[in-house]
Parts: sequence; structure tokens; C-alpha cells
Amino acid sequence: MSTVAVPEKVREVGKIVTSLTVANRADQVRAAAGDIPVDGVRTVTLDAVIVDTGATMLSLPADVIARLGLALRREVATITAIGPGTARLYQDAALTLLGREGTFDILELPAGMDALLGFVPMEVLGLEPDLHNQRLRLLPEEPGNTYYMLYIIAPAGDVAADGTSPG
Repeated sequence: MSTVAVPEKVREVGKIVTSLTVANRADQVRAAAGDIPVDGVRTVTLDAVIVDTGATMLSLPADVIARLGLALRREVATITAIGPGTARLYQDAALTLLGREGTFDILELPAGMDALLGFVPMEVLGLEPDLHNQRLRLLPEEPGNTYYMLYIIAPAGDVAADGTSPG
């Protein structure tokens, strides 16, 4: 059997790595209230976060969570490539990524592992993986062209066939 050398660039197709900043949201609230100085907000910038569309949440190594001082919410059941398990779920992580911000729960990974960005924070922040160009793409937010979707179901008889309200 012969082997074919695969160029490094080809092996990396589809892999997206990004940078993001995570802060302790409780610290941010305390700083806004004047209880702690703004530079007292525990914040970590991570430069090699793997975009993992098979993961649900943002998952951070235990040592990063400890540096942030995030509060434990609870332990949860998980499914991984090696089977079922449990993980600790932490709360109030303020995520900043590509200029967009949100507050999320975080799943704990063993210390020293790579952080993973799952699909929930990407969906909430309006980010879409561009596998071909190996980057995250910002979805539009401008009026008439936004990723924010709101579906309103009107009671029967409240909407005419052309979509307008009668009367």
C-alpha cells in the first residue's frame, strides 16, 4: 500500500480558530455600580479558540474558569466523542467576539485543553462559520437585513390574507 503526503493546508481545510475575550459578568456589574474598580474585572483573552459546530456551548479549561472566578451553576450530563459523562456548568461569562457581546453559561473542560466555541454563542451573536475561508463571518444586523428573527403568531381572524390587519 502506498501513502500520499497531504499538504498541511489541505489537512487544515474546514478548521476555524478564533480569538475572543471572556469577562466575569458579575465583576462587570460590580464595577458599574462602583463597588470595584473597572480594572478589577477579571478578564481573559484567548487567541486559539477552536470553532466547533458539533459543540453546544462555549467550553473553557478549568484553569481559565478559575482565573475568571465564575460561579458554578450546576453539574450537567454531557455526551462526548468518548461517551457520556458530566461537566460543571458555570454562569455569567461575558463573551466578546468580533465586536459582538453576550452573556453565556460555560462548560468546564480539563485544564490545559483548547477552548471550544459551540453553536449556541455563535447563533446568539450572529456569527456563521465560513469553512472555505477558515473564519467566522458576521451576519447582518441592519434594518431590513438582520439575523434577528421574531415570529409572531396572530390569533385567527386578526390578519388578512395579504398580511395586513383588518379594520
